[in-house]
Amino acid sequence: MRARDLMTPDPVTFQPGTPIAVAARAMAERGFSGAPVVDAKGRLLGMLTEGDLLRRLAAPADAPRSWIAGLFESAAAQADRFARAHGQTAGDAMTRGAVTAEEDTPLETLAKAMEERAIRRIPVLRDGRLVGIVSRADLIRALLQPSAELMADAPDERIRRALAKAMKQQPWIDAYAIFFDVKNGVVSFHGYCRDEAVLRGLKVLAQTVPGVRGVTMMVERSTAEAPAG
Repeated sequence: MRARDLMTPDPVTFQPGTPIAVAARAMAERGFSGAPVVDAKGRLLGMLTEGDLLRRLAAPADAPRSWIAGLFESAAAQADRFARAHGQTAGDAMTRGAVTAEEDTPLETLAKAMEERAIRRIPVLRDGRLVGIVSRADLIRALLQPSAELMADAPDERIRRALAKAMKQQPWIDAYAIFFDVKNGVVSFHGYCRDEAVLRGLKVLAQTVPGVRGVTMMVERSTAEAPAG
C-alpha cells in the first residue's frame, strides 16, 4: 500500500498570510489538528499545528532568556522562535522543514517516519506541489481494511475462503462434523464422517479450488448421526 492509496486528496490548506485567528477558528470548527501552509503555486512551505498555536498562547508566560542561554543559540534561531511565538499569520507560526512523502512512498515508511519524528500527518507531494496528506488515522484504517496487495501475499486465506463457500453449497457435507485447514496450499480435513463417499466428494471438491496443491484426509469414521444443520 502506498501514500496515494491512503492520502486525503486536496486537503485544507492555509496561505502564509492567513491570520492566526482565522486559522485557529477553521481548525477548531472543522475538527483537524494541523494543516499544510502553501504558496500561490501549491508548493509546501510548512505545517501549522495545534502545537504551534499553543506555543503562541504560552509565549506571554515565558520568562526572559538570560544572556548566557543566548550564547548557546544563534541569533537566527532566537529570532525564528520569537517570530513563531508572536507572529500574527500562519506563515509566522508554522513549523518549517516538514517531513514529506511522494505518492509512491510505502505505508511502512510513512508509519516509521510518524513514529520516529512523533508527528501526526505527512504531506504528500508531486513535483514539489501538495496533492494530499496522510494522517495516523489513515494508517490505522489501512490496518483495519486489508488491501488487495496484502491479500495477494496470503494465498492460503484465499483458498480457505473459496473452499468454505464451496462446502456451504453442497448439502451432502456434514458441516458440523468436518472442518479443514490450509497450509502452503495443502488442504487438511479433520473431524468425523459417516460415509466414505463423503470423503471422496470432499477431496474432489477441494481439488477444484484454484491454488490447492494437495489434499490430506485426517477424518475419523463415525457411526453416529451428525448434528442437524
